[in-house]
Order: sequence, then C-alpha cells, then structure tokens
Amino acid sequence: MWLEQIENPNDIKKIAKENYGELAEEIRQFLIEKISVTGGHLGSNLGAVELTMALHLSLNLPEDKIIWDVGHQSYTHKLLTGRKDGFDCLRQFHGMSGFPKRKESKFDAFDTGHSSTSISAGLGLVKARDIRGQKNTVVSVIGDGSLTGGMAYEALNNAAKLETNFIIILNDNNMSISENVGGVSKYLNNIRTASGYLDLKEGIYNALKGTPGGDNMVSKIRRAKSSVKQLVIPGMLFEDMGITYLGPVDGHSIAALTRVMREARRVKGAVLIHVITQKGKGYGPAERHPARFHGAEPFDIETGLPSHPRTAANYTDIFSTVMCKLGQRDESIVAITAAMPDGTGLKRFRNMYPERFFDVGIAEEHAVTFAAGLAAGGMKPIVAVYSSFLQRGYDQILHDVCIQNLPVVFAIDRAGLVGSDGETHQGIFDLSYLSGIPNMNICAPKNKWELSDMLKFAVKLGLPVAVRYPRGQAYAGLREHRPPVELGKAEWIYREREIALFAVGSMVKTAEAVRERLKGEGYCVSLVNARFVKPIDREAVLEACQDHRIIVTMEENVQNGGYGEKVLSCLNEQRLSNKCIVVAVPDAYVEHGNVEQLKREIGLDAESIARRVLEADGQ
Repeated sequence: MWLEQIENPNDIKKIAKENYGELAEEIRQFLIEKISVTGGHLGSNLGAVELTMALHLSLNLPEDKIIWDVGHQSYTHKLLTGRKDGFDCLRQFHGMSGFPKRKESKFDAFDTGHSSTSISAGLGLVKARDIRGQKNTVVSVIGDGSLTGGMAYEALNNAAKLETNFIIILNDNNMSISENVGGVSKYLNNIRTASGYLDLKEGIYNALKGTPGGDNMVSKIRRAKSSVKQLVIPGMLFEDMGITYLGPVDGHSIAALTRVMREARRVKGAVLIHVITQKGKGYGPAERHPARFHGAEPFDIETGLPSHPRTAANYTDIFSTVMCKLGQRDESIVAITAAMPDGTGLKRFRNMYPERFFDVGIAEEHAVTFAAGLAAGGMKPIVAVYSSFLQRGYDQILHDVCIQNLPVVFAIDRAGLVGSDGETHQGIFDLSYLSGIPNMNICAPKNKWELSDMLKFAVKLGLPVAVRYPRGQAYAGLREHRPPVELGKAEWIYREREIALFAVGSMVKTAEAVRERLKGEGYCVSLVNARFVKPIDREAVLEACQDHRIIVTMEENVQNGGYGEKVLSCLNEQRLSNKCIVVAVPDAYVEHGNVEQLKREIGLDAESIARRVLEADGQ
C-alpha cells in the first residue's frame, strides 16, 4: 500500500513516520518476489532497506550524492528513485542493471561493481564540490567486507585530512559474499559486541536527556572526538586516523539512522557512521544462508530452493574436485582465495586441508603477492579468482610473480561472458592483460576433462600459469579427444582442408556447431583446439596455412591483444596470404543479459560466425 505511493524520487518524504516500518516490509516483500523470478543480489539488499530509506529521508537527491560500494545493495535505492517497473527485467538484456549506472538514472552518482572503491570516488566528488563552491552532501556507503580491500585505506588516509564534510557509512553485517575473515573483521566485531560501551553510552545519554539542556549536551558528546567511546574502547582506529566515528548504530532503526545522519552532516571533516545490519533480514532462508543468497538464481519463495536446480557439474565443481585430489597427493599444494571460498569452489578444500587454505578477504593484490611469497618458500600456490577480479592484481602478477618466474597457478573462473552482472563482471580481458607479461603461460580447456588435465599440468610445470575457464555447466563433449597437455601445443580435433577453425577454450563447443554449418554448405573444415594462448602453437598455425585458405580464430575475449591477433601476427611475419578471420569480443564493454543472447548480439554465436566465413569466401 505505501510502496504504491512511491512513484517518483523523494516521494518517500510524503510517507508519515509511523508508516516507515510497514513500508520497509513492503519493500522486502517486493524484492523477494521480483528476485525470485529474475535472480539477483538478495541478501545484501534485504539488509540495507532501512539504511537506504534513512538516506533518502535525510538527503536531497540528486543534488546530494550517494556512492554505493560494489552497488549490489542498491535495489531499494532504485525503488525509491522511481524505477519500480524496471524490476520485471532486472539484469536482463536491455533491462535495468543490478548495479548503479549513471546512464540509467541521474540519481546514481557513480558506476560501481567491484569493491572498496566508494570512499575514493566519494572523496573525489567532495573535492569537486568544494572547488566549485557547492554545498551538497556526499555519502559513501561501504560494507565491512569491502573494508578489507587496501584501496579503502588509501582513501581513508586522504579523507582524514578533509576540513569539509564527507560522510562514510560502514554497513557492517559481518559478511562480504562469504563470512568475513581477518583482523578488520575481528576489530569491528569487538566494537559490535562491546556491550559495556553501548550500555554506558546509552545510560549517560538517557540520564542527560532528563536534565535541563541535556539534549544539547548529548549532541556535544556525540560530536566530540574524545567522547565516552574513547574511554571504553581505547585507540579507536578511525578516530586515531583523524576521522570522526559515530556508532555503532542499529541499521534497522530509521529513527536512529536519521538522527545520526543529522549529527554527521554537522561535522567539518570526514565522519564515519558505523551501522550494524543483518544480511538477508526479513527472509528466513536468506538469514540462515546469507552466502547462498548473495547472488541468487531464481528460487521458490516458500523453500528458498532454486527454481531450476543444476543437474550437471559446472566448471567450478570440476575445479573443486581436482583441487581436493591435488591436495591429497601433494602436501605442498596450497589454495588462496579473495573472500570467495564458495564462489571459486574452494570450500571443500578448506574443509579437508584448513592449514593449507587461505582466504585473504577482498584483497586481490595481496592474494597474488602472498602467493608469490608462498612459492618462493617452496609451496605450490593455486590462486582461485574470477577473471574480472584478477584485473585488480595485475601489477602484482607482473612484478611479484612473473619477474621472478615463480610457480604460481591462477585458476581463473568466470572467464568470458558471464551474463547478468554486466560490464563490471564480464571476464573478457584476461587473455589480453595476461599475455603481454613475460614468463606468463596461459591455457584454456575445451571441456571438463581438459580442465582437470590442465590443472595437473600447471602444477607440475613449475612456472607461472593461468588456466582460464567459463561460468556455467562444464562441457562434456569430445571426451574421446584427450591427448596429454604439452606446453604451447594445440590439438587437432578434425583435420580436413579449406577452412581451419582455431578455437580457444569455451569456443571449441561453438566451433563444432560452426563446422557443422559450413560442412552443410559443402566445405571441408578442420577444427583445432588452441589450448594455449601463450605460447601459441605457431607450428600448428603454419601447418594449417599450407592446405587451408581461410583461418578462423575464435575466443571469448576482446580482440585487442587476444589470441586472434597473435595468429595474425604469425601470418604477417611469414608473409602468408591466407585469409584470417578473427572472431572475438568487439572493443566495447558488454552489458548485462543472458549469455547466449549476448553472444548473438556481438557475433560470437555459431550462426553469426558461419555467416562471416561464408561472406569472406564470397558466398
């Protein structure tokens, strides 16, 4: 009933205070119903309902700015800014994004999708505001999981020097995707559970409020840096840095949140509001299993179970099984993840070999150099990470792993198009950004058996190796084609003449369909599983040029710096005149949507590729 009255931005301010609780519950029900159909980030959004409402009640949008770290908790923000109808096509092709998007709404102040960036971006908006002589409020929201990322501390270090207002909200739910780990989590937990401090603080505040002028004294105490919390919790990290700390605050009390927002806006400097929330609040299955409902597939509301449960293993499952077998056979195998033991398939390895499993939090840079240190110490580290997140550790791969030629294996999950999470999560750059690094070796399996073989090969090689594999069900075809993995050697699957298809990893399956289409047009077609992107099999390429007039390369990676350009370079160096068609992702960011639909849109589906070949041959 109350949600129906919110059709435009700032309509929430027309709702009476006594109805805020009902509105919050309506928002939760709306989100549960919609996400159960489309899928999406549920737990984080259910936990941030009251916080978002309080921000919209306290601020004047879009003049004031909210920057959401990662942005996966911005669904309520989208609801309150007039985008309710967009939830029917949430994260679908040409539909509403699951993250903040400036091109989608002027109420989205900054595009996000990866963690630990909101304080830096907010500080930039603050400085731009001050230079331009404006007076608007800037609020950066960051989760306690994102606070494990080093970039957040670089920004806090700079923010501490501010002499104008900047509000940072620490949304503390003791979770990132999985449960938080490390010293930051322990530190915040100590604050969370410091009942003596909370009881003393509230006791003093309540006593003062009953005296003449007490309200004014309470406000002064709350604003003072040397307030009661300094006496009870010495060495407050944020205060010691020069950032005013307010909290902890009940993140599900709109009254408490709006009150602390009023206090925070009066601070002449950076101020951090520590808000305690519950991930998944209001929906039993999400409260009990917050990691499962971080990024949920469509599900049955009553049970919380997936509407379309998986029946076949995906590539992450295969990786998980192989890791456990490797760990059993070799005690020098260690596994590293950046806050994603579930998502990367390392949960089983953690349970079996806890002393050889390391979750470093959302800190990819640290994960890579930590792995380099382990390798230098005689261990065999395997870093499991999503393709789009490994970008954050690029310098460490180059400087700390590859210069020293250390035996670190990068198990790169979600390589290629990943679908609904859109531009920030598509794993379409790794072949390019990794292949320019000396000493790096890169391979991609065509099916689930080859993933197993490549992981075992990578560990034995004793050099930096990246094994990249896609999201989704593991391909089970071509099982009979399983020659041993050799460094830099491709695999001829079908050897004919006229047209040679060189496919990388996940594109081998597509290449099979392309081959069938071309054979239906009367062509003789060879199919080569590239296997290695670095080093490429130059011998196989040159051999194909002898009796194939058209060479086609296929990869789920941007063309610039990818496999196809390496093949082209090989042909040019030998001054060969064979026609070469490079099939790759165009030089653009790919939006959210169903993967098969996205492939059709950018020409990576079998029909589009076959058509390109026919057109190139004058058909």
